[in-house]
Amino acid sequence: MSVAYKQDIVAWANEQAAYIRAGRFDMLDLENIAEEIEDVGKSEQRELESRMAVLIAHLLKWQYQPTHRGVSWERTIKDQRKMVQKRVKQTPSLKASLLDTEWIDDAWTDATIQASKETGIELIKFPEVCPWTMEQVLDDEFFPD
Repeated sequence: MSVAYKQDIVAWANEQAAYIRAGRFDMLDLENIAEEIEDVGKSEQRELESRMAVLIAHLLKWQYQPTHRGVSWERTIKDQRKMVQKRVKQTPSLKASLLDTEWIDDAWTDATIQASKETGIELIKFPEVCPWTMEQVLDDEFFPD
């Protein structure tokens, strides 16, 4: 291997792709290839969790600051719902995350921190766990009162 993985990942990736295309499997950096493949999955999960946190944070803002409701918050809620649904449709294995209580708790924690920072509402004012089901969170008609 002529390009070190930690030295230049882009050059390394191009080199690995060239080895595969040339049938030079003996030249492959299998350990780092495996790690990169796993990272692709983790990246998809992080994106889904990030979108879910933004969505839930806006639902919290909607509920806790009714006087500030507006088109912008509604648009963000609708857009994030679409993007979460799109990610799950494009990567069906991500649907399991929406049923994983630990994953939901992580998204909830991120959402409450975000909502607290954006509203000035103390974290302690929000419930410890998400009061809504994932079906409600993703339901286009659901807006908490």
